[in-house]
Order: sequence, then C-alpha cells, then structure tokens
Amino acid sequence: MALESPVEGTSSLWQATCDVPSFAPLTQDVEADVCIVGAGLVGLTAALRLVRAGRRVVVLDSHQPGRGNTGRTTAHLASALDDRFSELARVRGLDAARQAWESHATAIDCIEAIARDEDIDCDFQRLDGYLWLAPDQDPDRLRRELETVHAFGWHTVQAMEEDPLFGRPCLRFPDQAQFHPLKYLAGLCAALQRSGAVIYGDTRVEDIAGGPVVVTTTAHGHRVRSGAAIVATCSPICDRFAVHSKQASYTTYAIGLQLPPGSVPPGLYWDTIDPYHYVRLQPGGDGRGDVLLVGGEDHKTGQADDGERRFAALEAWTRARVPAAQERLYRWSGQVFETLDGLAHIGPDPAGAANVYIATGDSGMGMTHSTIAAMMLCARICDGESEWSQLYDPRRRPLKAGGEFIRENANVAAQYADWLRPGEVASVEEVAPGSGAILRSGLSRVAVYRDETGDLHACSAACTHLLGSVTWNHLEKTWDCPCHGSRFDRLGDVLAGPARAGLRVLDPRTLR
Repeated sequence: MALESPVEGTSSLWQATCDVPSFAPLTQDVEADVCIVGAGLVGLTAALRLVRAGRRVVVLDSHQPGRGNTGRTTAHLASALDDRFSELARVRGLDAARQAWESHATAIDCIEAIARDEDIDCDFQRLDGYLWLAPDQDPDRLRRELETVHAFGWHTVQAMEEDPLFGRPCLRFPDQAQFHPLKYLAGLCAALQRSGAVIYGDTRVEDIAGGPVVVTTTAHGHRVRSGAAIVATCSPICDRFAVHSKQASYTTYAIGLQLPPGSVPPGLYWDTIDPYHYVRLQPGGDGRGDVLLVGGEDHKTGQADDGERRFAALEAWTRARVPAAQERLYRWSGQVFETLDGLAHIGPDPAGAANVYIATGDSGMGMTHSTIAAMMLCARICDGESEWSQLYDPRRRPLKAGGEFIRENANVAAQYADWLRPGEVASVEEVAPGSGAILRSGLSRVAVYRDETGDLHACSAACTHLLGSVTWNHLEKTWDCPCHGSRFDRLGDVLAGPARAGLRVLDPRTLR
C-alpha cells in the first residue's frame, strides 16, 4: 500500500509509488548521544552520518518518515540557486555565492555517495539544469547571473540560444541531478536500522530544553536525554520568534502529467518569472511512459484558498508549451520557507538553547539544503565546527536584505487584523458537510468543521504558535496559519510547525 498523506485531497508521485517503513511510538524514557526531531531528509541523513561517526542516535517523528515535505517535493537536486547567485552576491558578497555553490554541489555528491554505498535504488540521475528566459523578461537577468557564476569560478556554466525543451534563451548548469526522494528515504531507514539507530514514529515532541543534557519531552510525557538535539522539523518548534521573523512560509503546487517515452529531453528547467515555474522529467518504470513534473503558482501559506485554480493554471501553462503532455496523474502541494537571502538557517538555536541545533529555511531547495544541514550539524556535533557555519548561521541578519525583512514582517502584522473581521459564516448551519469555515462567536473566532456525516467539530481559530487566526484550506482540508505557516488537520491536531500543540478544542453545542 502506498504511503498515506498526512493531509487530504492530494497525493504526490512519490507517496503513490513508494512504501516507507512505519515505526512504533516511543513508550518510555531513553538516553542517546543525539536526539533528532523529524524523520525527513535532514533528520535521517544526519542520523546516518552520526551513527557512522560512532554516536548513539534516537529519531522522533510526529507522524512517520516521509509524510512531511520530503514527500511533497519535486526533488530537484540543484547547485544552481533558484533565488540567483547574482542576488546572493549583492546581499552577501561574491565569496558567499561561491560557498553556496560549493555546499550545494557537495550535497549532491553526498546523496550520490550514500545511494551508492548503501545500495539504495532511488532513480538517482545526473543531468543538466536550464534557467530559461520567460517571454517579456529582461535578458540582463541571464547576463548578470552568468557574470556572477563565472566571477566566483563556475566556468562550465554557459549561455545558450535555446534550451532543449522550451526553445528559449537560457543558461546551462552542468552536474545537476534528480532522484526519487521517498525511495531514498526508505533506503536511509534501512541503513539506520542496520546501523543501530532507533526511529520512533507517531511521537510528537512538545518541549526541547537545552543544556549540558538536552531533555526532549513528548506529548505523552516521555523524555529523551541526550548530549545534543537536532530540530529537523522543516519549521523549528524550539523557537517562537527569532528565526520565524526572518523567513516566510509559502505554499507551492505541483502536478504530474503522463508523457510518451522520449518525448521530453531530460533536464531540470526553471523560468525567470516570479513565482517561477520548475519542471523536470521522472522516468516511468511501469510501462505507462514518463511523468512530467511541473511546479509553481506559489502564495503565502494561509493567504489564499484557491488551490483548484492554481492546479488548473499549472496544467494550462504546461499544455500550452508541451503538446506531448497527456492525462494528469498526480497533483499535490507543499510548503517552502523563504529566507531573506535565499540560504537556509542551519546551526545553533538562535534562541540560545545550549546544544540544540536547527535546520530550516529551505528556500525552494529543500533536498540539497537538507543534506547540507545534515553534513554541517554532524560536523558541528562531532568536531565542533563546519566550514559553512558563517554562511548558514541562523543568527545572521543580512543588512542589504532589510527591505525584504520589513515587507515580510509587515505582511505578518497585517494578518492579525483578521481578529477584528467578521466570520465567514453567520451560523454553523452554513457550514457544508466536508468543509470548514470561520465563525465569529462573541469576541472570539472559531474554526468550525462539519464532517461527511454532518457532525460538527469546533476549535479556537487562534494558532498555538503566536495566535494568528487560522484559515480553512478547502483543497487539503486543513487549517493554515497565515502568519508563520503552522498547519492543523480538520479537527485541529497540529500537522506542521512552528506550532507544537493543536488548536484548542471547543464544544460545538455552544455555537448553536
């Protein structure tokens, strides 16, 4: 049976084509050298590297491996920054751009080496990437990028008059790659089991207390005592404000369309508009041909509820440019956490918890940023330092990105005005079966869901992170916070941080 998605309404190609092992929950107090919270690509890669270095490792996940954003990516393995090296050089300098390229290239090498060494059949393939100029875009975008990468030493990048798929002016980036992320994740699970690491699923963490001994406490009161902890939950649950004021949560959409074999040249493709489109081919192994993966149509999480329209826009965009595209097989969404300079936040908890480390801010490059984080944090715990510590320091505040900092935090502040607005419905009778809506009840806003049998469920609309008012996501039947991207299922249980606890449950009978 294919992996079940933690949200309803969509399923990724990866979730539909790979079984990832499930693990029992933690039922007692345990000790380890390192406790890792989150069994996605960061957590499991870090666990493998730490076990290889002789450390005792415990991994905790609130659901099961692969049910987070690792299973909802399009799995581009790129050392070409999607936020552009020219922009990073402007904000952080040319040496930072060079280090970013080197770290992402090293991450691809690391994935390739682990897949080879652990004999993981994950469809890993090296190929070229193409940044192509969208119509009506300034050609100087490509020129500036080419000049920047040549200036810091990536001389094999070249300008081309036409890319192989869209026939547009482009830059070709060699030595990029792609893989099946959940086949790779399943292989990591197997390698960890062979190596003696312990993975616990369905184990939600509610507190991480730093110190000489880090104490990680679960929702059921069990504790893991360790010398260090890595919070690999995509959006860190150990920090309430310091990191979240410097990154913003976006929802991005992806579709998979069937293709006749050989009808589209393999490669990674990105255009130059904002939000951009990202495209790649996943070879078919079931006799049904290949699958063309296309993503884009991003928006701030919780600030739009038109997923069906965005899927339709992606499909129309694709069919207008790839006539060979056939039926749509898959569609799904995921979260992207954009930072001020396009680089992840990796390192010590900026809130100051001793021996607690975070990895967040994927900035659209989650697969390589995740692997960079695993390499860095293993080096930090085992050797005391990483060569890229300054580049990815979570405490940084790039001065030349100050305008973006102000804009994003002004956007967050504006969302709190929702508490002054009326509800979306005047009474619970207006909430249709299988749907949710916000109801005003006195001074409070209530998140009301009516299940398919007609029973009502109610929660406070206040996000348990910083009290933003959640909004209903019709596509995936979730409550999403428009402030910092926390997500809750239809009954209010937390799906994704930074919230650590579910919405406060209310008695729906008081709303009648």
